[in-house]
Amino acid sequence: MFRVHDPFRRAQLAIAALFCTLGFQYATWASRVPAIKAHLGLSTAEVGLLLMATGVGAAASFPLVAWLMRRLGSQRLALLSALGLALLLFALASAPNYPVALVIMLADGVLVGGLNVSMNAQGAALEVRYKRNAMARLHATFSAGSLGAALLASGMNALTSAVLTHFAVAAVLLLLLVGYARSGLMAEEGAGAADGQDGQVAAAGADKPAKKSGRWSLPTRMTLWMCCAMAFGTVTEGAMNDWSALYLKDVAKASAELAPLGIAVVSGMMVLARIFADGWRSRWGDGRIVTFGSALAGVGLALALLSGGTVPALIGFACVGLGIAAVTPCVYVAAAAQGSDALTLVAAMGTTGLLGGPPVIGFIANAGSLVWGMGAVAGCALVVTLCATRISWPSAAVGTDAAPGPDDAPGVPEGRIAPLAEAAES
Repeated sequence: MFRVHDPFRRAQLAIAALFCTLGFQYATWASRVPAIKAHLGLSTAEVGLLLMATGVGAAASFPLVAWLMRRLGSQRLALLSALGLALLLFALASAPNYPVALVIMLADGVLVGGLNVSMNAQGAALEVRYKRNAMARLHATFSAGSLGAALLASGMNALTSAVLTHFAVAAVLLLLLVGYARSGLMAEEGAGAADGQDGQVAAAGADKPAKKSGRWSLPTRMTLWMCCAMAFGTVTEGAMNDWSALYLKDVAKASAELAPLGIAVVSGMMVLARIFADGWRSRWGDGRIVTFGSALAGVGLALALLSGGTVPALIGFACVGLGIAAVTPCVYVAAAAQGSDALTLVAAMGTTGLLGGPPVIGFIANAGSLVWGMGAVAGCALVVTLCATRISWPSAAVGTDAAPGPDDAPGVPEGRIAPLAEAAES
């Protein structure tokens, strides 16, 4: 692996490797669901329950992940979770029956919850340490990892139908990513350091050493607003991925060739927006980006539904991808500034939105029509706008390209980061 000497870039690439790992691992097993279905002889309903098991495991992992964040810190939790996700691919490919596969997917969800929280804690701490925005581009690498896994799955399918062989190759690539991330992640000063325990690190955003009771505290009103914004934002993301193609085909009467463009437009605009969103955050601040972005998503989609037709739908979908892209990165940064418990709870709500949102939209569509279902998606985006006005957003960083000054994070040794709660107060 190549060595980067600039400490900011080194840490940024290491954290990006974690984001890429999560996207790559998820898309790897998702791409082989048909083969797993055939191997285990599953019905469609059983496949649906298998897929839901991952989301249930991630949503239910909140107490465990919150405890592990306080005990291990984001650095160790991220590496252990990423390593576990790589090894679980072997277990899934070798699952002898359906009950074992369900347990494996539940465990996958717990590890996803751990990696999701810890890698976002690292990303938020990176911004605090160097006063430079980076979170949006880190989230873009998640999509890049999913794309890479899809391309690998296509190539492996052409070579062999053996799921174990495919997953073995994917696991090796994941282990390389984890190995690269290990050398660049930032260790945090916290309770363990205060106790004089070598190697013990605290979670990013954890309580100060004087408050290290190890207990989970009730969420504040600010945290609840963040949870609401995250849940409705991820509902918007997930529902667009699940229902946009069907809307184009059944409602807009698009051709079979054009129908898949709905997902492509949303995903493409999200990746593009996340590449540039860190610069927008430096210029206008997180609050404005989330407020106006979610409003653009909601109003743009609503106008497209009222207009009808394929072209207005694609324009509306583009507005959703562009507007909603920065919501998740910005809310994670704001939650991390409130502490590791807040970050963990917000991440769990994001998983809940991705898990429960698309089925709810399906129920609405079944009771009325898909237009009403997509209208509910537009409403979810507007709820994010309301929540954004209630959240106290962190101050904008210096920028994405400015070199850190000598006074950045005074008193913190290179390669270590202070808890975000302390950084937010200084």
